[in-house]
Amino acid sequence: MENPALSEEHICKSCGHRFTGLYCNLCGEKVIEAKDRTFRTFLSNILIAITFADSKFVKTLWIILSRPGFLSAQYSEGIRVKYVRPLQMFFILNLIYFLFPVLQLFNSSLRTQMYYLAHGRLIRQLVVDRLLAENLSLEGFELMYNAKSASLAKLLVVVYVILAAIPLALLFIRKRNRYFTDHVTLSVELACFNMFVNAIFLSALLWAISKLFKISHLNWSNYLNDTTLTLIFVVTNLYFVYRAALTFYNQRGWKRIAKSIVMIIGLFLALETYRIILFFVTFWSV
Repeated sequence: MENPALSEEHICKSCGHRFTGLYCNLCGEKVIEAKDRTFRTFLSNILIAITFADSKFVKTLWIILSRPGFLSAQYSEGIRVKYVRPLQMFFILNLIYFLFPVLQLFNSSLRTQMYYLAHGRLIRQLVVDRLLAENLSLEGFELMYNAKSASLAKLLVVVYVILAAIPLALLFIRKRNRYFTDHVTLSVELACFNMFVNAIFLSALLWAISKLFKISHLNWSNYLNDTTLTLIFVVTNLYFVYRAALTFYNQRGWKRIAKSIVMIIGLFLALETYRIILFFVTFWSV
């Protein structure tokens, strides 16, 4: 039996357009029927949403890990339905990372800024001047700074994405059909890769190792220090950039190797610039 709603004229609740059928041919809004409000349909919609989102998320994450640059290439070419969009992945992973922070990939504590980064000498002088001017203790200021920095880093990580896109655009400037927004898309994918591999996964691995080392009375920090983390960052990012140079830019031969190495230097400069920006924004906000 034909559904009477298919032949009836309706007024769209969203745009006010008159139409026949179940969907507005102007904005796509659906006519809500009695069966759409049943508990069975409600449960069915939840199940579809969860399984669909989960399958797309896992599929997209695996693509980022196994075929760097492929997701960005598909997105730039207009193939956007089969995967979670790069920016959506970025915000999902960003949320997971900042809910369970262990490694300071996109957030730097005051101690890290003062003693472990290239601009540490400048930071130390600014902090000392601030402490003397406002009669503050280093411990108290450090607590306020770290709390503020963790909050601001969630927003300012987007700055790193833009900064990392600049060396991409400069290195592959002669590649046709690539706009700056395409380079930004690849930079977003790279940030997703870093957040999962060098933050979330490595944090989970450190947690497991710390449990084992606690049992055996060993200290994992003696083995996984700034030098080791830097080496991990270089190796993982070199893997991503080298693969993406072929997948996204179709770069081949010795230029692919050379540009990948130069790109690692560019990423370090982008990360250092981001950390300086993060410090000054936090410093002025505390």
